[in-house]
Amino acid sequence: MTVEIREISLGEPGAGPYGITPGPDGALWLTLAHAGGIARLSPDGAVRTYPLDPPGGRPLIITAGPDGALWFTRSGDDRIGQITVDGEQRTIALPAGTGPGGIAAGPDGALWYAGMTSDTIGRVETDGTHTAFPLPVTGGFASMITAGADQALWFTLNQANAIGRIDLDGRVTLHPLPTVKAGPVGITLGDDGVIWFVEIAAGQLGRIDPDGKIAEFPLPDRAARPHAIVADPDGGAWFTEWGANRIGHLDPTGRIEGYALPTPNAEPHGITRTSTGIWAALEIGAVAHLTPPTIPPTP
Repeated sequence: MTVEIREISLGEPGAGPYGITPGPDGALWLTLAHAGGIARLSPDGAVRTYPLDPPGGRPLIITAGPDGALWFTRSGDDRIGQITVDGEQRTIALPAGTGPGGIAAGPDGALWYAGMTSDTIGRVETDGTHTAFPLPVTGGFASMITAGADQALWFTLNQANAIGRIDLDGRVTLHPLPTVKAGPVGITLGDDGVIWFVEIAAGQLGRIDPDGKIAEFPLPDRAARPHAIVADPDGGAWFTEWGANRIGHLDPTGRIEGYALPTPNAEPHGITRTSTGIWAALEIGAVAHLTPPTIPPTP
């Protein structure tokens, strides 16, 4: 498959773009983990940056909320941040030591996050009400989280080598991975209702059915360190290869291809899909835009 790739600078080299998501305003919104801010990339290429308020939050993952705003995790000060499309910010304080990582909008109108250093999955309502659910594991390092098609949230346990499921009442089920020390990180809902995830330490992709059946797909380059993943509407997935400076694609037949980024050592992290193609956050301070032959429909 022929893929065109262009890179768009976000202004400040080394700002550390990490998470990326489409906003309700048609723009792309990104976290700047190193610079401590949120960036907005408009469809015409204009970039606007909003420093965190208060500063020092080390933002990681960002998602569109049910209220028309963007919500993100502040891993540096145990807060959940909200930013409106006009740039107004507020924060919700979490218990000290929570270490929020991934965040996703749930089917119940709340935001759900993964507590990396607290062995919790948390729920935050848009009015600030907060509930934390303990996980049946110690030191599991809950990393990323996504809403499933089954009225539940699914998440990766990077150090417990498992995929977790939590229903809206807080009941948790863990699914151990077949490969030991696989190090699951990124996770996403597929268009067909299955959950896709990456195994950064094993150099594999994985998918899990709602009934818990797991399949793993070894990458041609097992040292590629896949990091984030987004579903392909044809039944495959796109993913970032942080250690190999590539964007990868798995098609419905299981074939895997990699596409090298123009800039060496760009450190691709978050990835998302819009009606105009695939977008990846590059930690060097840019965004990569991939245009496949057939533009995937907007989720």
